[in-house]
Amino acid sequence: MLYLDNAATTPVRREALDAMLPYVTTEFGNPSSHHTVGERAAEALATARAAVGRALGMRQSDVVFTSGGTEANNLAVKGIAIAARLARDARHVITTPIEHESILESVDYLRRVHGFAVTQLPVDAFGRVDPADLQAALRDDTALVTLGYANNEIGTIQDVSALAAIARGRRVPIHIDAVQAAGWLDLSAADLGVDAISIAGHKVGAPAGTGVLAVRGRVPLEPLMHGGGQERGRRSGTENVAGAVALATALTLAETERADASARVAALRDGFIARVLDTVPTARLTGDPAHRLPGTASFTFAGTSGEAVLLELERRGIVSSSGSACAAGSDEPSHVLLAVGIPAEVAQTSVRFTFSARRTDSLETIAAAHTLADAVAASVSAVQSAA
Repeated sequence: MLYLDNAATTPVRREALDAMLPYVTTEFGNPSSHHTVGERAAEALATARAAVGRALGMRQSDVVFTSGGTEANNLAVKGIAIAARLARDARHVITTPIEHESILESVDYLRRVHGFAVTQLPVDAFGRVDPADLQAALRDDTALVTLGYANNEIGTIQDVSALAAIARGRRVPIHIDAVQAAGWLDLSAADLGVDAISIAGHKVGAPAGTGVLAVRGRVPLEPLMHGGGQERGRRSGTENVAGAVALATALTLAETERADASARVAALRDGFIARVLDTVPTARLTGDPAHRLPGTASFTFAGTSGEAVLLELERRGIVSSSGSACAAGSDEPSHVLLAVGIPAEVAQTSVRFTFSARRTDSLETIAAAHTLADAVAASVSAVQSAA
């Protein structure tokens, strides 16, 4: 089996597994306990927090460990916006229509329950935001700008530095969902100019159920979970020390390998895209052809069924997806593809291939392109026969 759905999840790195193992066996202490067993756990948690802070260009105290990217995005969007409403009656949030559901639904919660006004910035046919549109959308009562660093379905990368500079000029906090960007792009908050960053451990080789929201200390954050006062009162609940250690280990390794891995995989991705466009007449690349994640290639195939293509691929030993794993099983066309102007009937033919920073090689991408051509042809025949 050739696994090309790494945007959904990645295998746990051996180094991360080895690092976390003591903290689910012999070093099992609660880091809030005031005895030697708990203190050793607290020390491991602090070391992990410092490592994540270094990777994100943030202070150790800015790092909040969460249960994953979805919780991190919820905490960022709701926590920053509600704190701004309480502090200065700010009731306006800016986002885009192509965000992950954890952002879109958090923003909608603010609208429904807390009376926030919401502006969705338009995106172009490649999924990019025009910084001028952000400039025009900012208001005196804007509480937060929240958007994805790189889109989880089409791989388009936003010009975060330009957008952050505009938000910073109006003293509006900006949060980026960097779940897909981690391991591929520079995550330094100092370089990007952002105030808050979300990541998920299972995208970089840590176990699922681990994540981080890093938010600058000067940015007020209303907690969503209350009770024990952990994470400096920003996220109560006994910390997952083993998960934090694994995430810090995997993220540190990913950052060390990032430059070489991104360049290598981007070259493989470009060769794969070229072969697909040459051999599959109906293939249309989605997302920005230049500003895209190194490991992402996504297409539509008019006249086919995306699900049929996926089944044909899996029958031939290749696992991929139609887009976000969080929307798997939905009969609705992708909201991302609709937002970039792709008709609904074409959007339902989408297939996404996402490569591994550590395991993908040229032979695999060549084989995948040839197999895809066969799978699309078989799908077209099946659709025509059914008609």
